[in-house]
Amino acid sequence: MTNVSSKIQRRGLLLVLSSPSGAGKTTLSRALLAAEPNITMSVSVTTRTPRPGEVDGQDYYFTDAVGYAAMERRGELLEGATVFGNSYGTPRTPVEAAVKAGHDVMFDIDWQGAQQLAEKMAGDLVRVFILPPSGEALESRLKTRALDPPEVVAKRMAAASAELSHWGEYDYVIVNENVAESLAGLQAILSAERLRRDRQSGLTAFVRSLQKGLE
Repeated sequence: MTNVSSKIQRRGLLLVLSSPSGAGKTTLSRALLAAEPNITMSVSVTTRTPRPGEVDGQDYYFTDAVGYAAMERRGELLEGATVFGNSYGTPRTPVEAAVKAGHDVMFDIDWQGAQQLAEKMAGDLVRVFILPPSGEALESRLKTRALDPPEVVAKRMAAASAELSHWGEYDYVIVNENVAESLAGLQAILSAERLRRDRQSGLTAFVRSLQKGLE
């Protein structure tokens, strides 16, 4: 018996996860990638040098400042930012190809990157903001994870406060108190967004075939 869903083509989506540092976004993104076969993580281009074990084209696309500037000039980046003197950006071509083929792409970017994606591919964008359960929990996670001196943790906390102010720009908000429950929430969002009428590009033809069969 033919699977009906295989007859209905679907346009992919861009799933953006943003959060202040320490809210658990990386843990959730890895869990979602492991649980969902039809979503991949966007691979950014960067001007920073590769770290030990990093693979070009898998972890990042590595380039120099001249190459990055050329990509910007040619309009080949969907979004980009400079962090600690290094540039990071999302190549346009692989993302657009994935979405057209019905594959979903996940982004681990901040609110600025989300705004830039909204300017270029608003109809394909699904934005989820991850909140910590409390300020105390966030501070504890930062201290435990990074093992930074108090002044560095204080800077991260200040940056987190600024990041939190953009939560209202997102479509969904998840308070990450329990990873399993938060993952279930992300999967529910993904399932619902995949079923949106305007993303099911083959739906019109399918409904017409149903009508024809009833004539």
